[in-house]
Order: sequence, then structure tokens, then C-alpha cells
Amino acid sequence: MTQDSKTYAAFAAAVIIGGANFIAVTFSNQEMPPFFGAALRFGLATLLFFLLAWLMRVPLAVGRAAVGAAVYGLLSFGVSYALIYYALVGLTAGTTAVIMATVPLFTLLIAVLFRQERLTARSVIGSILVIVGIAILSLGTLDGDLSTVYLIAAILGAVAAAASSVVARGLRHAHPLNMNAIGMAAGTLLLALVSLLAGEQWALPGQTQTWLAVGWLVLLGSVGLFQLFLYLIRRLTASATVYALAGMPVIAVVLGAIMLDQPITVEVVVGGALVLTAVYIGAISGMRGAPQAAQPKAQDGVR
Repeated sequence: MTQDSKTYAAFAAAVIIGGANFIAVTFSNQEMPPFFGAALRFGLATLLFFLLAWLMRVPLAVGRAAVGAAVYGLLSFGVSYALIYYALVGLTAGTTAVIMATVPLFTLLIAVLFRQERLTARSVIGSILVIVGIAILSLGTLDGDLSTVYLIAAILGAVAAAASSVVARGLRHAHPLNMNAIGMAAGTLLLALVSLLAGEQWALPGQTQTWLAVGWLVLLGSVGLFQLFLYLIRRLTASATVYALAGMPVIAVVLGAIMLDQPITVEVVVGGALVLTAVYIGAISGMRGAPQAAQPKAQDGVR
């Protein structure tokens, strides 16, 4: 398998797994409060990451790499998830999805600000198409009266997700197991603190379907997905990698129709087509000839 085909396959797998996560979280939230559910998911995944690092004899990251991994995790797993879950208290899923569709654009702007990338017509067009496509996809579930506090929370959640990708791209030479183990541990601690402050009741689920959902979210939805994410970001730009996020709602809609009998409307078809076009323009068309990833180096803070 060529380098390009491996990147295509990893990107497609990330989109499919991430889309399925929406369904799994739906089942998880039926029995567990959201912040606790997220903390449980990432806490179990953290243990697996540390176990994998130990089994593969990957030395623990120190110095700049460890700090960078913690910052990546706080932004990606902690701040972003906490703000989006909070936003969903006052906004519909449709409105939140439209706001999260701005992640590729925010990522591009932050990457340009830190001189990781250059502003191109292709990247701008792709970002705009994502926002328009998700807006159409979510038509009928958008809020008429938006609460400013929840709206700001959703926007800041999108910015945090975008910033985490830029941080990860800047630390692409650090070992991905270290990045995810340390990062997810930091994010889990923040989510657990938010859960306590929100007064959520901590209780393990009792239903089999909830445990199946948690199992998916831990094994594939966290360990698998975020290893794929770091694999991709070592081969693509940060703004191209986050287009996987844009494709996930399309997969979620298809799975929702199959598993939850949710309807597929004209808006879903048109919006989904625009999103997939945006993913091609912003990410897939730039994959051809993507550079080979550099191997983790000891001088990057890993010993």
C-alpha cells in the first residue's frame, strides 16, 4: 500500500469512526450525565494508552513534549468537550453542528497566524462550503432565538478544537502514544472537575447497551480515532486533517437512519453533498504526494 493510499484509508476510517461516535454518545447519554460520561470514556482510554506505551516500551515524554501533550489534551479533550456539552444545554444540536463546522476555518486562521500554513483559495473555499453544507444539513433544527452565553461557549469550543490541532501539528515528532496518553489524562481531569462543579451524579451504567456504547467509545472512538488523528496530522496540515470532523455528521446521519430510524430529507442529501465536496477540496485533493512522516526523535523531549 502506497503512502497516499494509507493516508486516504486513515482519513476515511477517522470519518467513519467519528460519525459512529455520535450514535454511541446518544446511547451513553441516556444513562449517564454528559460530563461524567465523557470523563469515564477518556479515563478508560487513558489507561489503555499508558498500557500500550508500556507494552511497546515507549519511554514517557518529558520536557517540552510532555507540556505540549498536556496542552493538546486540555484543549482537545477538556476545554472543547466541556464547552460544547455546555452549549448543548441552550442550543439545538443543529445550531451546535453549524458552529462546529467552522473548525476547519478557525484551524486555518490559527495555523496561518503561527506560520504553519499559508492562506489559499482552496482552503478558504473548502471552509466556507463546510459551513454552508452543515447549515443545510441541520436545516429545521436551527434556533430562532439564540442565547448569547451558549453561542459564545459553542464558538470557543470550536476555537479550542482548532487550536488543539495546531498544537498537535507543532509536536508531530513526539510519539503519538505519549501525546494521547498524557493529553487524554489532562483532558479527563478537567472533565471530571467540570462534572463535579456541575453537580453530576457519578454512577456506572447498568444497561448492556450503554456498556457496549462505552466500549465502542473507549476502544475505537477514542484509542483508535485519536491515534488515527495524530497519524494524519503528521502527514497533512492541521487544517486539512480537521476536515475529518466535517465528514463525521454525514456518517452520523446515515447511521442514524439505519439504527435509529431517523429520516433522510432533501436537506440532508444536499447538505451532505456540499460537505463531502468541501472535504475533497480542503483535504483529499491535497493528500496526493503528502510528505512522509518523520519518526519521533529523542531530542524532542522524549527519553
